[in-house]
Amino acid sequence: MSSATGPDAAASGRRGPALPDFPWDSLAEHKATAGAHPDGIVDLSVGTPVDPVPANLQQALSAVADVPGYPATHGTPALREAAVDALRRRFGVTGVRPDAVLPTIGSKELVAWLPTLLGVGPGDVVAIPELAYPTYEVGARLAGADVVRLAPGQAPPPGTALVWLNSPSNPTGRVLDGSELAAAVGAAREVGAVVASDECYLALGWDAEPVSVLHPSVCSDFTGVLAVHSLSKSSNLAGYRAGFVTGDPELVAQLLELRKHAGMIVPRPVQEAVTAALADDAHVSAQRELYAGRRAVLRPALEAAGFTVEHSEAGLYLWSTRGEDAWATVDWLAQRGILVAPGTFYGPAGGRHVRIALTASDERIATAAKRLAE
Repeated sequence: MSSATGPDAAASGRRGPALPDFPWDSLAEHKATAGAHPDGIVDLSVGTPVDPVPANLQQALSAVADVPGYPATHGTPALREAAVDALRRRFGVTGVRPDAVLPTIGSKELVAWLPTLLGVGPGDVVAIPELAYPTYEVGARLAGADVVRLAPGQAPPPGTALVWLNSPSNPTGRVLDGSELAAAVGAAREVGAVVASDECYLALGWDAEPVSVLHPSVCSDFTGVLAVHSLSKSSNLAGYRAGFVTGDPELVAQLLELRKHAGMIVPRPVQEAVTAALADDAHVSAQRELYAGRRAVLRPALEAAGFTVEHSEAGLYLWSTRGEDAWATVDWLAQRGILVAPGTFYGPAGGRHVRIALTASDERIATAAKRLAE
């Protein structure tokens, strides 16, 4: 959201919410340095997929290209049933009702607008992880709420209206087990807060098995609990903007009603692709193996070059440190043609770490490993 500009705006004093600068803009100089490498840049700074969209998902998208009417904000019944079935098969989640599944335009827009849609506003607090995806804070700022960062196991303060959980974590890859998730849900309920669990990386467990906040071992009662899912990582659908939210039926109904008014509707062809993706586990397994192979190449290369990789039990990132300021590490890698994200993008606690993504081709990952050994 941009601020109002011009003389009229200046006279009225109107301006948009105070938002942090977009983090990746600050990487421009280092990106230029890495791009000057004779063999080209290896960009490991973002979590955007590079592999093809599975053919069956492309076919599903095009199969309903000639549907001129408006799509349903709630999604098709087939999509909602497919989501319920996928959660059960893939993650052991039971008890989700099809009417409590709501497709979203990717997960980022939901993260950004969820506080507003829930009625969170000035005087309220949104609690986010100590190291967190930047859009959690942005969503709180858009709603005019205050933000508090919670260390693992720390309870939210009184006045908290929304608590964000993220396991596996972006950026650290840390996994919360069932007891830790249950404790977090209990602590949020004690202060009357809604829990929103960002489960974008749930299918990508390596050294630990991630658990959904909706798993029976965490909570059998979904009251006040939402789980946010994205198909960007598991199905390479980042370009389709495909996700969904589920959990508490009353909260989902509230979100549905508001999204109807706001026109937040997933396009009908994308709904069809989502349905196909949720019904097919084979492509998810195949993509997982690609990332596992890249991780097996890059992690030992980093460690041999003097990096310590912390957490990173799951997800698409290696949370790494050389025991120095994050920007010094960014520069060190850029000199070798490798671009990464400084840990400061995710909170002050990341000042001595960098986030290194696995989202590059096999060839580029191998190239990065070779450069680290030189």
